[in-house]
Amino acid sequence: MRSFWNFFYKTILALLLIGVVIPPLIWFIFRLIFSNKITTVEKVEPARVAIVFGAGLSRDGSPSPILRDRVATAVQLLKENKVEKLLLSGDNRFIEYNEPGAMQAYALELGAPADALVLDYAGRRTYDTCYRAKHIFKVDIAILVTQKYHLPRALFLCGQMQIQVIGVNSDLRNYSPRSYRLWVFREILATSAAVWDAWFTRPLPALGEPLPIFPNE
Repeated sequence: MRSFWNFFYKTILALLLIGVVIPPLIWFIFRLIFSNKITTVEKVEPARVAIVFGAGLSRDGSPSPILRDRVATAVQLLKENKVEKLLLSGDNRFIEYNEPGAMQAYALELGAPADALVLDYAGRRTYDTCYRAKHIFKVDIAILVTQKYHLPRALFLCGQMQIQVIGVNSDLRNYSPRSYRLWVFREILATSAAVWDAWFTRPLPALGEPLPIFPNE
């Protein structure tokens, strides 16, 4: 009986160590691998499409500060003729929660032309956004717009969908240290989950009929 409990405790300890060590290691490796694929609005080479990832709404339904920065960065890409279209991808599972609609409203407020905005209402996760960009919106080359902490995972997932991508950092302000630590902690866990999704389970997101961004090509 004692040998059984020794084995049990050692197994639990090994699992805990794996859970504590592996996710930060994967996250750190991703940061190293994808650091050379992150640039700025000024330096990025033009592409026809920029993918903008959802990042939550405020209580009044407007974009959160982090999402505002993503949209503002994407609109700047439009104004500098670095892209032709913005794919605004977010969650809209509930009537009262419409990320793409809020992103569109803010982009219009910033001066983006309405015909340059394409909405993806089923971008519930980064994986879903990348999957749907490829299979629903027929995107082959794109600029990814999000904060630096999120870009390695986004670059990895869209790359796994066979989209040729480069990332543009949308950090336009100093975020609160507490919030940033929470985002990084969540990102560490989400990065390991992204590897599992992309290499093993390959889950299907919400799909539908193809909606090519450039339908005549």
